[in-house]
Amino acid sequence: MPLPNNEQTLVFGVVPQQSAKKLAATWGPIIQRLSGATGQKITFATAPSIPEFEARLNNHEYDIGYMNPYHYAVYSKKADYRAIAKQKDKQIKGIVVVAKDSGFASLSDLNKGKMAFPAPLAFAATLIPNAHLKLHNIEVEQRFVKSHDSVYLGVANGFFQAGGGILRTFNASPKQVRDKLRILWKSDGYTPHAIALSPKVGEGMQKALTKALLDINDYELLNAIGFSGFTAANDAEWDSIRAMNINVTTEPSQ
Repeated sequence: MPLPNNEQTLVFGVVPQQSAKKLAATWGPIIQRLSGATGQKITFATAPSIPEFEARLNNHEYDIGYMNPYHYAVYSKKADYRAIAKQKDKQIKGIVVVAKDSGFASLSDLNKGKMAFPAPLAFAATLIPNAHLKLHNIEVEQRFVKSHDSVYLGVANGFFQAGGGILRTFNASPKQVRDKLRILWKSDGYTPHAIALSPKVGEGMQKALTKALLDINDYELLNAIGFSGFTAANDAEWDSIRAMNINVTTEPSQ
């Protein structure tokens, strides 16, 4: 049943690519702006890990979700989420980072090495690099460390030879960590993360939220999350992700 305006708080769930504290600090002001613009109370939420975030999407615990492209391809089908917006002028690209002073010159140099990833179903940070590694018969020992920040920190501290991430979270990582790393590889671009609504959110609120997102032009608010703005989106924009037919053996936590 659609949620009636003003009678129930909407929960805005953000995929935990970074710490909950950092996400609350950067996304909280955006969510407050949406609440003010729509007249609807909206609260920030995330999850302690990406698999837990997936489980909560599956259970409709988020009325509004900021989710990666693969999540959207999955949960638009499994849980009927529908995209309303995405990052403006953006394609998401996966990266592989290594220590700045390492001797690695190409991905093939990582063969038989230990590599960190944020979660099994992280699209650009895990699935895309792994697909490329598999295509070129490069075998790595995978370790999942819960967040992009943990990947970068683990590589910087020498616990892993390399790690998967994305440009936005790499650029947002602490300077003292980033300065110890370099980008070894970058993928092609794909349709970025979706801001999508649960079917519990009614049509009137869908329109109000979409307008409120597109109306945000405050540089400080947008810069905090690494965006230049929001643009309207529709479900078909993620058909290229669906067409990839990504098959993974790890299922989201239930």
